[in-house]
Amino acid sequence: MTTLDDLPLRDELRGMSPYGAPQLDVAVRLNTNENSYPVPDVAVAEMEKALAGVLRDLNRYPDRDAFALREDLAAYLGHGLSSRNVWAANGSNEIQQQLLQTFAGPGRTALGFLPSYSMHPLLAAGTGTAWVDGRRGEDFELTAEHAVAKVREIAPDLVFLCSPNNPTGTALPLEVVAAVAEAAPGMVVVDEAYAEFARTGTVFALSLIQRHPRLVVTRTMSKAFALAGGRVGYLAADPAVVDAVQLVRLPYHLSSMTQAVARAALAHTDALLSTVDAVKEQRDRIVATLRGWGLPVADSDANFVLFGAPRGDSKGIWQALLDRGVLIRDVGLPGRLRVTAGTPEETGAFLNALEELL
Repeated sequence: MTTLDDLPLRDELRGMSPYGAPQLDVAVRLNTNENSYPVPDVAVAEMEKALAGVLRDLNRYPDRDAFALREDLAAYLGHGLSSRNVWAANGSNEIQQQLLQTFAGPGRTALGFLPSYSMHPLLAAGTGTAWVDGRRGEDFELTAEHAVAKVREIAPDLVFLCSPNNPTGTALPLEVVAAVAEAAPGMVVVDEAYAEFARTGTVFALSLIQRHPRLVVTRTMSKAFALAGGRVGYLAADPAVVDAVQLVRLPYHLSSMTQAVARAALAHTDALLSTVDAVKEQRDRIVATLRGWGLPVADSDANFVLFGAPRGDSKGIWQALLDRGVLIRDVGLPGRLRVTAGTPEETGAFLNALEELL
C-alpha cells in the first residue's frame, strides 16, 4: 500500500497531520465550538425562500464578487465600512488562506503567538510560508511589549493575532492590536471568529481599520450566527486589500446558494443572534462552577472555556468524559482541556460528568 512517504510530498508538509476534531456520535458534543442552538424557524423559512429563488438559475455561475452579500455584511459590521471594505469566502479559513497567498508565500514569513488557532501554521505551510511562533506568556497572555518585540525581531510579512484567542478564549486588549499594527512592516490579520460572544466592554479591531491600511479583521458566520454548515467567512479591511485578495481567489468560489442563505441570515440578524446571550450565560456558568471546584480556568470572551483537567490528567479526563457520553476537546496543551458552552442541558451534562471525576 502506498503511504505518504512514497509520494513526492513537499518537505514542509512531511510529518504534519490534517486539522480536525473527532466527529463522534455521542449524546453531548461540545468539542468544536459550534452554536448548539438550531437556526430559528423564521430564518429557516427565509433561507428556504432565498434558495428557491436561485435554484432555477443554477445553470449560471454565481455573482463572482458576491457584491450584494458584501453590502449586507458591511451594514452588519458598521464602523463606516462599505462593500469595498469587505470580502467573503467559504469560511474564515479560506479568507486567511487567500491572505497568505496574496501577502506571504515562498520566501516570506508569518508570525503567530501560540497557543492559538492551530489552522494558522497549517495554512502557512500549505502556502509555502515560513512560520515563526512568537509564543505567549505562562498564563497565555500576550502583551503589547512582547508582541512588538517579536515583530521587530522577525520583521514578518504577515502577523496573525487571535481575539478572542482560541483555545484560551480571552480577547486581546485593543492596545496590543494597535501596537502591532504600528510596528509591523507587513500585514496584520486579526482573527475575530468569536467576537459576538465577548464580555461587555470589549473593543475589537474594526475600530482601527480606517487608521491602518495593512490591518485585516477576519470573522465568520459559523459561530454566533449558527451557520457552521453554511461555510461563510469574511474580512474587513482597506479597499486595496480587498482588491489584492481578488487576485488569488478562485473563480466563482462562493456558490449562489451560499450567498442566498447568508443574505437571508443577515436579514434576520436579531433572530439568529438571539441565542448569543444564552450561550454566554452557560459559558459563565462553566467558568464559575469550575473555579468553585478549584480548577484553573482562563477568562473567556468566546463560546468555550479552557480549563485545567483534574489532577492534570487531560487525556484521562477526556476519555472518561467521552465514556459518559460527553465529547470535549483535547487541544494538545498538557493538563488543559477545552469545552464549548452548549445548551443548559448540555452544560449540565458536562458539569455532572466532570463532577463525578473530581
